[in-house]
Amino acid sequence: MPRFSVIVPVYKVQDYLAECLDSVLRQDGPDLELIAVDDRSPDGCGAMLDEAAAADPRVRVLHLPENVGLGRARNAGLEVATGDYVVFLDSDDTLTPGLLDAVDRRLAATGDPDVLVYDYARTYVDGRITRAASAHVFGAASPDVFDLTARSDLLDLLQVVWNKAYRRDFVTEQRLVFPAGYYEDTPWTYPALLAAARITLLDRVGVHYRQRQEGGNILATASRKHFDVFDQYDLVFAFLDGRPDLDRWRPVVYGRMLHHLNTVVSKPGRVPPGDRREYFRRAAAHCARLRPAGYRPPAGVDGVRTELLSHGRYGAYQAVRALAKARRLVKR
Repeated sequence: MPRFSVIVPVYKVQDYLAECLDSVLRQDGPDLELIAVDDRSPDGCGAMLDEAAAADPRVRVLHLPENVGLGRARNAGLEVATGDYVVFLDSDDTLTPGLLDAVDRRLAATGDPDVLVYDYARTYVDGRITRAASAHVFGAASPDVFDLTARSDLLDLLQVVWNKAYRRDFVTEQRLVFPAGYYEDTPWTYPALLAAARITLLDRVGVHYRQRQEGGNILATASRKHFDVFDQYDLVFAFLDGRPDLDRWRPVVYGRMLHHLNTVVSKPGRVPPGDRREYFRRAAAHCARLRPAGYRPPAGVDGVRTELLSHGRYGAYQAVRALAKARRLVKR
């Protein structure tokens, strides 16, 4: 049985795939299996994966009969994973050298906890590498092993699946799976962190997160699919409905949800302009249904924006944004 199962869903990444696979197969330290899931990619990715499997017995390739999307492709990899721990990697990103050895040593030193979290850095086409703004979270004083009560600031991190190693038995126990649609990491990462009894941190950049300028980044693609964010948070709160012992986290998760909903609608190139008012109406209904009694909005302009969004006040929200922009121009 390998120590790590590295699951890589693959779709339209021919220019980046070799670098991604090499970053896994050149890892030193513990045994690993690389499970590459060809999500019916229309380019040469499938053939590249078959070549990699022929050259290295650690590579297993799954060719899906139809395109199912990122989340369900990961599920297909999970179904055949045999490692003690599962690591996810997107096929245009790379693991940093020596990561899995460092992860293995940290896991051994902390008694194989449920989840290990490491940091990431953004990489740009001009060669720049910038560590995420979350570096201070990893540098803060912390117990070696803890649950979320001791480090609730982990919920302030970008909630992605690919900056963590998950004990596979824990994944099975919690019945963690990925849904279809955009923002599929959300209903996985929140339940994983909330349910984990034992978490540890590794203060190290483990993933180079490629910032692509051309197509391929769904977060920079205008589409009604960004409305999927509402369904994904419904799944998070459905998880909380089944875990009354975690009820105290509802106000915190609700606040993080509002922050996320605001990010989706405020970033250019996501929600199409003609659909923005509908997004606000949907947000108002969504928040009215899920708002917990103990929630208190944050102070400052961010709190104002999220409150306006949660009540569907599109015109007032736009006015606040315009005022903030004017103030920035005056300062310049």
